[in-house]
Amino acid sequence: MTALVCKSLDISIAGNTICNNLDLKLERGQFWGLLGPNGIGKTTLLKCMAGLMPPDAGNVYLANQSIEKLPRRAIARLLGMLQQHTVYVFDASVLETALTGRHPHLGHWQREGADDKRKALEAIKAVDLEGFEARSVTGLSGGEARRLAFASLLVQEPAVLLLDEPTNHLDMKHQVRIMNRVEQQINQQQHCALAALHDVNLAARYCSHILMLFGNGLWQAGPVAELLNPATLEKLYQCPVESVQTSTGERFLAGG
Repeated sequence: MTALVCKSLDISIAGNTICNNLDLKLERGQFWGLLGPNGIGKTTLLKCMAGLMPPDAGNVYLANQSIEKLPRRAIARLLGMLQQHTVYVFDASVLETALTGRHPHLGHWQREGADDKRKALEAIKAVDLEGFEARSVTGLSGGEARRLAFASLLVQEPAVLLLDEPTNHLDMKHQVRIMNRVEQQINQQQHCALAALHDVNLAARYCSHILMLFGNGLWQAGPVAELLNPATLEKLYQCPVESVQTSTGERFLAGG
């Protein structure tokens, strides 16, 4: 089943063209990696796909409906976005913050129930924050805040996940833990995800498909096996790339 579609999408920002005529289908069960150099427009593309900013041309369809015509609450029941940066300014507990993921599913004036709290506690445990439930979010480290933001996304239960650098600020253990959880959502719940990543090897390990942004509107999309190779990565990042074989498949290193 197709969960999200970009059709003939043109996007630009500050005079820079991010993509021209982008056609993309995110199917349930797929894990897409979004790759490109710093400043190429990955965040802007994700925001456009989430309906947070309009494209110059073309349309984004969520569950076969134009996303610009859907109310934000309806979008939030189907699609969740993890923003690039996580900063908590207002005082709230970790549990209260995780519970905000349930808000799209509640009616006006409806309070969270026992099942909502159970889901929040399970998500907190899944991101290794068990025991932090009563702690203020303003005292969390960058990595802890990042993991809490991901927990709130899990509580939201969207079928489409748009993740802007989901491993940002995380150590190796928690990078793997977060990516494993996304993979689990995709495989077990038949969700789909598009994650902007700086680590090509995380994309090689977890993703089924890749979308590359080259600049000047140029893009390329397809299965990992077709796109992740030294020649394409050298074109993308404008530096030499070497490949090595590991026990879990091909991995890539920046050359000299």
